[in-house]
Amino acid sequence: MSTPHVGDFPPLIGFREIGRCRVVGVVNVTPDSFSDGGLWFDSAAAIEHGLALTGSGADLVDVGGESTRPGAQRVDAGEELRRVLPVVAELAASGSVVSIDTMHADVARQAVEAGATLVNDVSGGLADPAMVPFIAASGVPFVVMHWRGASADMQARAHYDDVVADVRRELAQRVAVIVDGGVDLDQLILDPGIGFAKNPDADHNWALLRHLDALLELGRPVLVGASRKTFLGRLLATGDEARPPAQRDHASSAITALVAAAGAWGVRVHDVAADVDAVRVAARWRAQS
Repeated sequence: MSTPHVGDFPPLIGFREIGRCRVVGVVNVTPDSFSDGGLWFDSAAAIEHGLALTGSGADLVDVGGESTRPGAQRVDAGEELRRVLPVVAELAASGSVVSIDTMHADVARQAVEAGATLVNDVSGGLADPAMVPFIAASGVPFVVMHWRGASADMQARAHYDDVVADVRRELAQRVAVIVDGGVDLDQLILDPGIGFAKNPDADHNWALLRHLDALLELGRPVLVGASRKTFLGRLLATGDEARPPAQRDHASSAITALVAAAGAWGVRVHDVAADVDAVRVAARWRAQS
C-alpha cells in the first residue's frame, strides 16, 4: 500500500479531517518527567501551560500524571487522578481539545467524563485489563503504542531482529486483540513508541522514523512522540555529554517536519509554536507530491 497523500488519512472516530498532521502539546503534571518534570506539577501551573499550548496552535493538549521516562516507577491511580483531573476539567471547559495520557482505565474513564476526548495509553491497553473494555464501551479514540513492558526495565527489552518489521508485527497483533475486545478499528491510532524499549545508541528510533511507511501500511493514523528524547540528545552531544532535553527543540521540530511529510497523523511535542510551523510546511510539501 502506498503512503497516503494529504486528505487521505484513515478515518478516526471523533476527529474531522484537517488535511495536515496534528500537533499534540505535552502537559506533564509530574515531578519526574525526563524533560520538564516539576515545572507543571502544580494544577494552576499545568492549566496555564495547557492554555498557552492551545494558544500557540496545539490541536490537542495531552495531559499526563505519570512519568514514563526510562527507569520511572509506577504511580497509583488515586495519585494520578489527583494530579490530572483538575487540569483536564479546566482545559476542556476552556475550549482546549484534551487527551489523557494514562495506563489506568479508571483514570481514563474519569478524565473522559471530565472532558477528555482521546485516551493515549503507552501500554496499548496491556497495563490494565480494564482499559480495552472501557475503550470499547466509551467509543473514544485510543492511541495504541508499541510497548514491551514498564518503564522501570523497558530498555532491557530493546532487542530486535529487524526493529521495523518487529514493531509493525507487534502493533498489528495488538490491534487485532483490541478489535477482538470490541473496539472499533476506526477508534485506533498507532504509535511506534519512540524511546520505549528502543536503544538510543542503536538505530532503533531512527529506523522507525525513516520507515514510517511500514506502519502507515497498517491502515491506521500514526502518532509520533520523538520530542526531546534521548536519541536526539545523543545526536547533538558535545563530546560525551548529551545535549539537555530543553535544548533539543530545533532537532525535534526537524523530526516533526520529516514525519509529517511522510504522512504522520500527529506529533506529540513540547515546543508547540515551532512544530505548528513545521507541520504547515510539511503539508505544503506533500501537496506537491
